[in-house]
Amino acid sequence: MSKFKKYLDDLIEHKGTEMELIEKGIVNLTDVPNILTLRQLTRITLSHNKLSVLPAGIADLVNLEILTLFNNHLQELPITMSSLPKLRILNLGVNRLSSLPRGFGAFPVLEVLDLTYNNLDEKSLPANFFCLETLRGLFLSDNDFQGLPPEIGKLKNLQILVLRENDLISLPKEIGNLTRLRELHIQGNRLTVLPPELGNLDLVGTKQVFKGENNPWVPPIADQFQIGASHVFDYIRSDTYKYLYGRHVAAGSPPPPITNDKSKKISRKV
Repeated sequence: MSKFKKYLDDLIEHKGTEMELIEKGIVNLTDVPNILTLRQLTRITLSHNKLSVLPAGIADLVNLEILTLFNNHLQELPITMSSLPKLRILNLGVNRLSSLPRGFGAFPVLEVLDLTYNNLDEKSLPANFFCLETLRGLFLSDNDFQGLPPEIGKLKNLQILVLRENDLISLPKEIGNLTRLRELHIQGNRLTVLPPELGNLDLVGTKQVFKGENNPWVPPIADQFQIGASHVFDYIRSDTYKYLYGRHVAAGSPPPPITNDKSKKISRKV
């Protein structure tokens, strides 16, 4: 008899819509009998377990709005997942993902996607990833991105973009198209310059967040960071900076070396 039988019986009896099984040692969803038949569920929290795969049948949970799989052992995701019609929040932080399945960008109403602390890079993203036009928050920190595709500019509703602790050596100019962005976190990368188009964004003020420390900035930008974020934006909007940026790009200097050893990340374990 499953150790979760009583919990599930109570859930069914009371027509519960939220399931929370945190730190229960769950290795496979078959450990939780009939979970994929509980179509009334709107929220599932399975954080701090040992899940390595998800069944394709996860797509049968058609009323699911919030799915939290934080801190598991997931190495891949089913292609069917993106057909969940009501999913708004998906937390896949602290797993072992090195790629996302084909068609992953097809979620119809996804608003928050957390992929923090995995093994993803720009080659991990399927072709339609940037079709997630409903996305408001995208969390990609502690991965292996060295660049971002220019298609990032398609995420017109994005308000929060977190890219902290990657290996980014540049940002595409299309980031300047994200006019609703109110938080940008790019700390701990290999960035030396910022595209002038970033100056199109409103990221300075009491309700905005712009973080860029721990990057090997060229001295003029580093000097502005010493004074404050507003000075960085004033500077990158200037003709002086646009000239410097153009010369920097034309020079084609090699990127700064990788200084952050990620080989011992728990996401690297198999």
